[in-house]
Amino acid sequence: MENPINYYITNFHPMKGFGWQCWGWMMAAILLASCSAVKPLPAGKKYAPETLRKEFDLFQDILEDAHPGLYWYSSKDSMNQRFSHARSLIQDSLTEAGYRNILTYTLSGIGCGHTTIKPSKAYARANRSSSRFFPLVFKLWPDTAFVVANLHRKDSLLRHGAIVHAIDGMPMSRILDTLFQHLSTDGYNGTHKYQVLSNRGGFGALYTTVFGNKARYKVEFTDKEGERHNVVVPAYQVLRDTTRALMPKPVAPTRRARRKAEQQGYRSLNFDSTNMLAVMDLGSFAHGYKLRRFFRQSFRQLHQQRTPNLTIDLRGNGGGIITYSNLLTRYIINQPYKIADSLYAVKRSSAYARYRSQRMANGLFLLLFTRKKKDGNYHFAYYERKYFHPKKKHHYNGNVYLLTGGNTFSAAALVAGTLRPQENVTLVGEETGGGAYGNNAWLIPDVTLPYTGVRFRLPLFRLVIDKSQPKTGLGIQPEVFARPTVNDLRREVDFKMERVRSLVESNGRQSANGGFNPR
Repeated sequence: MENPINYYITNFHPMKGFGWQCWGWMMAAILLASCSAVKPLPAGKKYAPETLRKEFDLFQDILEDAHPGLYWYSSKDSMNQRFSHARSLIQDSLTEAGYRNILTYTLSGIGCGHTTIKPSKAYARANRSSSRFFPLVFKLWPDTAFVVANLHRKDSLLRHGAIVHAIDGMPMSRILDTLFQHLSTDGYNGTHKYQVLSNRGGFGALYTTVFGNKARYKVEFTDKEGERHNVVVPAYQVLRDTTRALMPKPVAPTRRARRKAEQQGYRSLNFDSTNMLAVMDLGSFAHGYKLRRFFRQSFRQLHQQRTPNLTIDLRGNGGGIITYSNLLTRYIINQPYKIADSLYAVKRSSAYARYRSQRMANGLFLLLFTRKKKDGNYHFAYYERKYFHPKKKHHYNGNVYLLTGGNTFSAAALVAGTLRPQENVTLVGEETGGGAYGNNAWLIPDVTLPYTGVRFRLPLFRLVIDKSQPKTGLGIQPEVFARPTVNDLRREVDFKMERVRSLVESNGRQSANGGFNPR
């Protein structure tokens, strides 16, 4: 969730007097000193099984050493069986992609959406110029694989609106069951897995990694008219356009213009023509989007225009910095609240720290801000005891509709869970991808394995939001479910936003002061 250096600067300034400029230059020097040129991985390179087994054992040791939620949703015996089975799959030499399939299978058993695999830097660099892609983009939900796009735009048969039943003779249900075994999620959350595969490029990237990147695919589908078809679809090839070199280059936008466009892409506020409904689109709580200023200006504008209904779209928000998600919550919540009942790491130091990124910053954070308690864990007590209060200036008291879905994750899920019980807040959409009970996150270094260079994210803290609630392994449930239907997607409308507008019209609820605190 939060980079420790950012956290220091934003909240505590523990090294005041040392000089933040000096500290910044020192950190920059450390990072630059650690950087080196990365050579692309030779095509088809394989690693010997004894090398991979040795590295896999290290992978297991690192997880058992410091992962705070390794046995949260799977018992120790169950995880040991999964480790053992995964290791047994290393029989012959494997490419990095084949080896990563074993690692992703292992991690999917933990039930932690923040613990994921990344390719080695050498592999990533070698595949930047990849020119062959799986051609179809899907919107997936149980029993349905809806074609959102075919990269072969001239294909007049297999196009938007078709329903795919099988690929290369394998039913889509079996394909999805297989791919789910390689996806990490909080607890037992299936909505998040469907959404990850529905994100543009998500299905194709994982499908070709698990089943192979082929030159063509046999696809069985039903078109919009209800006709059944079996076709062979070639992989999508990206061909280099040599004519571009002869064309004059367009004037590139300035860095400031690019940054402004990027910010607008991640956060915006728009009003309908009647001023009855405003829509705040928030794609991230990460640094770099000037969210403090955005929230301040947005809620001031809402106050000035006295807009009675506000939709906050968190469907594409994967989280970010807790400081910003917390700030948004305070503009809406009407009573003091805590972020967590418990927030702790299982260790302060590790014999495997040399494999982690940000080890100096994370080590300082653990040393300065955690204390060992009777349970043997290192607690970050600030958030365990701190009650946050509603904002007074431009606090919003109107009707709030939070749009959620499988991509609503981490800090965004905390916002949804905290605001859901409030009377003037309604969650609309689908289950959040982030867990309702809590998550493993906060500080998340990358671990780089020494032989292959494969990386994985290792969360260091466990966060329990409310220990009095049952640990179901599910996300936060919406109060108004708005799941996709084939007809909605074929109409190409935002059916969840349509549902909000119908709620606004049917409720017609407005506070006497237009939804605002007059202070």
